[in-house]
Amino acid sequence: MKIRFLTLLACALACLTGCDKPADSSSSAPSSDTKSKGTIGVSLLTLDNPFFKVIGDSIAAEARKHGYETIVVSGDKDPAKQGNQVKDFIVKKVSAIVLSPCDSKAIVPVIQEANAAGIPVFTVDIPCNEPGVKIVTQVATDNYAGGKEAAQAMIEALGEAGGKVAVLAFKQAESCILRVKGFREVIDAHNASGKAKIEIVAELESGGAKDVGFKAAEDALQAHADLRGIFAINDPAALGARAATEKAGKTQIVIVGFDGQPEGKQAIKDGKIFADPIQFPDKMGVQIVDAIIRHSKGETLPPQMLIPTSLYKKADALKDPELK
Repeated sequence: MKIRFLTLLACALACLTGCDKPADSSSSAPSSDTKSKGTIGVSLLTLDNPFFKVIGDSIAAEARKHGYETIVVSGDKDPAKQGNQVKDFIVKKVSAIVLSPCDSKAIVPVIQEANAAGIPVFTVDIPCNEPGVKIVTQVATDNYAGGKEAAQAMIEALGEAGGKVAVLAFKQAESCILRVKGFREVIDAHNASGKAKIEIVAELESGGAKDVGFKAAEDALQAHADLRGIFAINDPAALGARAATEKAGKTQIVIVGFDGQPEGKQAIKDGKIFADPIQFPDKMGVQIVDAIIRHSKGETLPPQMLIPTSLYKKADALKDPELK
């Protein structure tokens, strides 16, 4: 009976412990025998997207190696919520703040507050290039070049016939705006060369999410019965687009995504997505912590550090040991 009581008590305590933190935040600390060098406050666009989850986990793991604690929270694509998170970081007097802005313009006032408090601010994946703010450096994918890579993949997939293409955008994130810009530039150059014309007939908001991407793709399919391709700015939107083409019985439509999340890679292997310029969120997390440490030592950093994408196609997926 005593053993059963102790077991129940342990379970109850475990349940209480599990309620201490909301699902959209996490914190980590260095090992007990290491003195903390400070705390890094991290607010990301979302933690629902596995890409940002990897960034957050990578920052926490790398920071722990170097003796820093971390607070990682989700902005949930809500500029007001993210602004309050930054204010909380300032009150806590964190050593550094890392942001993936939910809105690069709306975040300006709280970045200015952090600047005034003497807390260095870094951005990861999504930049804030607005005037009046001081960002130590931006660590990100070369999204503009990645968009160009996506366009080359679309040109290859459509071949000599060319055809009509829709773009599923996410105008709230500057990184995604750069992807679309790169994509459009290569398509325009291709058309100017006199080769088979690829016409971008729609640019619709995907929200960077599967459900919104599905609805946007449905709208594009209804408006353009002869659509031949869809470029989606991330894997969730691309997977939503694929679901829409399957529902419409138009699985021949070429889909090019962006990210290289496990689900996206699996879809490429299964022939559901043609290709992805893939990102390396784990590298972003490591590099942003390295930048924080270098800055703390007085080193001057470049305004941005870009990590190239790599085009991932079915041939790559077939050799990928992580896939089914």
